[in-house]
Amino acid sequence: MIDLSQITENLELKNGIWYSKNSSHVAYPEYGNDMCYQIEENSFWFRHRNNCIIETVRNFSPGEILLDIGGGNGFVTLVLQEAGYNVILVEPGNGTVNAIRRGLNNIACSTLENAQFKQNTVSAIGLFDVLEHIQDDENFLYLLHAILKQNGRLYITVPAYKSLWSYEDTIAGHYRRYTLSSLTKKLKSANFQVEYSSYFFFFLPIPIFLFRSLKRKIFAQKRASLKGNEKEHKKRQGLFGVFIDRLLKYELNKIKNKEKLLFGSSCLLVAKKSINQ
Repeated sequence: MIDLSQITENLELKNGIWYSKNSSHVAYPEYGNDMCYQIEENSFWFRHRNNCIIETVRNFSPGEILLDIGGGNGFVTLVLQEAGYNVILVEPGNGTVNAIRRGLNNIACSTLENAQFKQNTVSAIGLFDVLEHIQDDENFLYLLHAILKQNGRLYITVPAYKSLWSYEDTIAGHYRRYTLSSLTKKLKSANFQVEYSSYFFFFLPIPIFLFRSLKRKIFAQKRASLKGNEKEHKKRQGLFGVFIDRLLKYELNKIKNKEKLLFGSSCLLVAKKSINQ
């Protein structure tokens, strides 16, 4: 277990978990983590995102410690841990309970702000579909910049394209969707240097637009259900499933080789805290 007392001001260890001494509201529904926990293991989407993240982290070393901020149930954290990285899940919600079940070694039940990490102490941070939940994302990036060491790395995934906005974004607590250019601009404004950027899930924008964005504009909006999410996320069978697997493998190889995909329903970026800042 990593001793966080050396790099934080407001966490205390209780029964193997680091807790913040205060709490605050987050823009994420209370049922969200439990719903994700029930579909993550069998979801082609979550598994492919994990594969893209791990290849990216391998391409751009995180150094000593990697914080997985807002990592929910620890689905990404576990893969990074199994790959040999010193990763810490920082999650304020009930996802920490599910993370314990998954066998994570390092868990902090806290928001980033409440944890009060000291400046220039963290070598890497992961924000995997988190930044879109932050109302003031620009100031949040400045906070990340402050706690990172010089040349510390930031790994980010976010949903892409405002045109793909749907009711699912609303109920998930999203404030926005991004493009590579819009997120790059915000990172540069916060004194980060973008080392790599790409879209991924290049075959999903059209289905998302047709079956989420456009559909929700025409028909009545309904709250997302577990059954509906399982249907969307489950691995396809037969020839169609083989075709999807080949698309995912093609995309993963592109990312593994540090090549850039110009289109997709998600953005993936690696940024570095400049040594000149």
